[in-house]
Amino acid sequence: MSSVITAASRRCLAAPLGGLRRHVEGSSASAAGDGGLYAQAGVRDVPPVGRRSYSTGTLLNDRLLFRQLFEAESSTYTYLLADSVSKEAVLIDPVLETMDRDLKLIGELGLHLKIAVNTHCHADHITSTGLMKTRLTGLKSAISKSSGAAADILLSEGDRITFGNHYLSVRETPGHTDGCVTLVTQDESMAFTGDALLIRGCGRTDFQQGCSERLYTSVHQKIFTLPDQCLVYPAHDYLGQTVSTVGEERTLNPRLTKSLDEYVTIMKNLNLPKPSKIDVSVPANLVCGLHHV
Repeated sequence: MSSVITAASRRCLAAPLGGLRRHVEGSSASAAGDGGLYAQAGVRDVPPVGRRSYSTGTLLNDRLLFRQLFEAESSTYTYLLADSVSKEAVLIDPVLETMDRDLKLIGELGLHLKIAVNTHCHADHITSTGLMKTRLTGLKSAISKSSGAAADILLSEGDRITFGNHYLSVRETPGHTDGCVTLVTQDESMAFTGDALLIRGCGRTDFQQGCSERLYTSVHQKIFTLPDQCLVYPAHDYLGQTVSTVGEERTLNPRLTKSLDEYVTIMKNLNLPKPSKIDVSVPANLVCGLHHV
């Protein structure tokens, strides 16, 4: 059975049943390219972040296994979710430099990794999905079809990434790039927001098809409409923060609580340097979903 159920196919399946309800780089502080609040305050030297490998290890319930992992150079979070009964798993935003760590953990836990998905085409690091596919039989890569990147599975609004009895719903949240998606667990208790929504920040909008107005609309319509208690897990954090909630960000985010005009002005005046690896990472990530470069 396919690991991704498209929104269109679900509508076809639901029709006879009477139309059942369908279920689905900037930050708070990176002077190296995806930054915000420090830069806004005129501070260029960001406090160092500890070189941790594991941030969180939690068995959320008796069926869903969750691990949050960290790559220190780009301050990227990678997320591993698995059905604890079937052992089928999904990996979100894996990084090339930490591929061996991720594979080791997957092996130790006895998991079968079905899909490695990127929330967008990253500018600050190279994904490990292409090389990982040469190490794990049957592994599929996934990314938004609007990203322009190659992958085995091209995702659209409302698609579901299934693993065991669980799934992640796809919500398109463009603005940082055209191909940004937020992945939401079926019970809407967790949202993996990529670079669209960060903890007390958001993705920058000054390169890679960035559009401040579009990002503002995406976050308010696709993420801030989730329950207040929904946990927000971003693709990056530069201050050692690991998680927020939709309720917190809707009321406390220093950018996205502003009016649209105020938000656009903030984004236009960040004046950030581009990520140091952008000229290597973006071309590689456009093709790494199919093979390693």
